[in-house]
Amino acid sequence: MLFFAFQNLFSPKSGVETVILHDYNEFLRMLDQNKFVSVQVTPDSDGTIAIVAIEKVEKKDEKGNSSIEEKKYVVTALADPKLIEKLTSKPQVKFIPTKQPSNWFGVILGWVLPVVLFFLLWSFLMKRQMGGGMGGGQIMNFGKSRAKLLQQNGARVTFNDVAGAEEAKKEVREVVEFLKDPQKFTKLGGRLPKGYLLIGPPGTGKTLLARAVAGEANVPFFNITGSDFVEIFVGVGASRVRDLFAEGKKNAPCIVFIDELDAVARSRGVGLIASNDEREQTLNQLLSEMDGFETAKGVIVMAATNRPEVLDKAILRPGRFDRQIMVPRPDVKGREAILKVHAKKIKLAEEVDLSIVARGTPGASGADLESIINEAALLAARDKKEAVSLRDLELAKDKIFMGDERKSLVLSAGTKRTIAYHEAGHTLVAKFTEGADPVNKVSIIPRGMALGVTQQLPVEDKHLYTKKQVEDMLAILMGGRLAEKICLGDISTGAENDIARATELAENMVKRWGMSETLGPIKWGKESEHPFLGSQIVDSHQGYSEEMAKAIDGEVRGFIEKARQSAQKIISENRSKLEALADALLEKETLDGAEIDEIIKG
Repeated sequence: MLFFAFQNLFSPKSGVETVILHDYNEFLRMLDQNKFVSVQVTPDSDGTIAIVAIEKVEKKDEKGNSSIEEKKYVVTALADPKLIEKLTSKPQVKFIPTKQPSNWFGVILGWVLPVVLFFLLWSFLMKRQMGGGMGGGQIMNFGKSRAKLLQQNGARVTFNDVAGAEEAKKEVREVVEFLKDPQKFTKLGGRLPKGYLLIGPPGTGKTLLARAVAGEANVPFFNITGSDFVEIFVGVGASRVRDLFAEGKKNAPCIVFIDELDAVARSRGVGLIASNDEREQTLNQLLSEMDGFETAKGVIVMAATNRPEVLDKAILRPGRFDRQIMVPRPDVKGREAILKVHAKKIKLAEEVDLSIVARGTPGASGADLESIINEAALLAARDKKEAVSLRDLELAKDKIFMGDERKSLVLSAGTKRTIAYHEAGHTLVAKFTEGADPVNKVSIIPRGMALGVTQQLPVEDKHLYTKKQVEDMLAILMGGRLAEKICLGDISTGAENDIARATELAENMVKRWGMSETLGPIKWGKESEHPFLGSQIVDSHQGYSEEMAKAIDGEVRGFIEKARQSAQKIISENRSKLEALADALLEKETLDGAEIDEIIKG
C-alpha cells in the first residue's frame, strides 16, 4: 500500500486533460466529426472494450499566440464489431489495437507477495521472541532450555571469595569432593544426595555460593532461573526441563543450578484454576527428572530460594532435594570476614578497624555489607581522599540503613525543636533502662522517610529476647511521645512509627510469645497460607471468641500502658538531662555515643 501510494504521489504528471465519456454514442459522434487523431482500443476480460481517443485542440493565450494541446477521451463500451471498420475508414485517425495483458504479475503482487512478507515477518518475530538457549536462535527452539553453560575461562569465584557462611560452605564442599573423587563416597555403598537446596534471606550469598562450587569443581555448570521455564505456550516449561536434563546427561558429571526455585516449584493446587495448569506441568516434569523412572545419572541439582514455605512438599522430600542448607545472615565474625573480602578491592586508611563496622551492622546481609564498602569508596572519592576512612564507612552505613540526608528539606524552628525533644526522649529512656542496647547515635537530620533517628547497637548478636527486654523496647518507643508531652505540652504525629512498632510488639507478646500472665502460654490466632499470595497470614479473629478478643486487646493495652508509665517516670526524674540533650541536638544536629554520655553525666 505504501509502495503504490508513493508511486502515485511521485509519478510524473503528463499534463494532458482527460475527459471520461459515459455515453458511447457521444464518442461515435465525435469520431464521425473527425475530432480524433488517434484511437487505442483494448479488450477486457469481461467482454467490454476500453477506448482511449486523443484530440488535438488549438488554444490561444491572451497575446493571441496559438498552440496545439492534446485532450484525452476515455470511454468503456460493449464490444462493437463495426467499430474497427469505422476506425480503418478514417485515414486521419491512427488506430492502435492492443491485446489484454497477462495479469500474472498482478496476481503475484496482490496475493503471493503479501503472504511471503507476512511469513517473513512472523519468522523474524518468533526468532526474536523464542530464540536463545542451548539450541541457538532458530524459529522453533522455544522448547529448548535457556540454561547457560558457565565458562571458567576468566577470573572464577572460589570458596575463598565466600565469607560468613562456614557451615554452608562445608556442606557444598562435599559436592566438589564427590565430583573430583566419586569412589571416596561410593565405596561403602552410599550415594551422594541428588539435590542441594540453599535457603536463606535475600542477599546472604546463595547464588555466590553456587558460583563458588562451579569454580572449585571445574565441571560443566548450567545456570538457569526459575522464571526461564515459564512461557505463554502450553507445554514449553516441561519441554525446557526435559531439554535441560538431557543436556546435563550429555555433559555428566555436571551441576545444574536453578536460581529462584519458588518461581517454578510453588505448591500445586493453590491457583485460581484447580486443573493441571502450565506451571504444574513444569513442576511435575522437574519432579520426574530428579527422581523418576528415568533419573539423570551424574547430574547434581542445586537450587536457591528465599521462600521455602511456598515450595511444593514433593520437591523437598529425600531423593530430590536431600539437603536443605541454611544460609543465614552472618554473625559479627562473619560480617567482619565479609567486609575484609570486599575491602580487598579498595584502599583503606590505616586506622580503619573493620570489627567496629561489623559490630555496628547487626542483621546486615552480605549484599548490605558489600554496598557499605562500595558506598564508602564513592564518598571518599567524592571528597578526593587518598584512602577510605572510618568516618566514610560510618556515613555509608548510615546512608544504607537510615537513608540519605535530605538536606534540601527545610524545617521550621518549632518543628526542629519538636524533633529534638522526641529523639532526646528515646535516647534518655534508653540510657536509663537497664539492659537496653547502647545508643550509638542520635540525629535530627531528616533521613529517608524519618525526620529524626535514634540508633542503638547491641553489644552482641541476639537470637532471642526475654520478656524484660521486650518491655524495655516498648518503654524506649514510648519515650519520644512522652518527651513531647512533658516538655512541650503537646504531642505531634511524629510518633506514628513508634506507636505501630509498639503495638505490634505488644500483640506478639500476647498472641505469639505467651508472655501474658492472665491469658497464659497460648497462641491466639491461626496462621494459614494465602492460596494466591503464597505467604503466611494471621487471621486475628480465627480460633477464639469475641470475649477472648476483648481480653487480648486488654492485655495489649496493659503492656503498652506499663511501658508508658516506665518511660514517664524516667523522663520526669531526669528532665534537666532531657533538656540538655535536646539543646545539644538543636546545636549540633547529630550526637554520637561518647557525646551522649558526657551530656548525661553533666
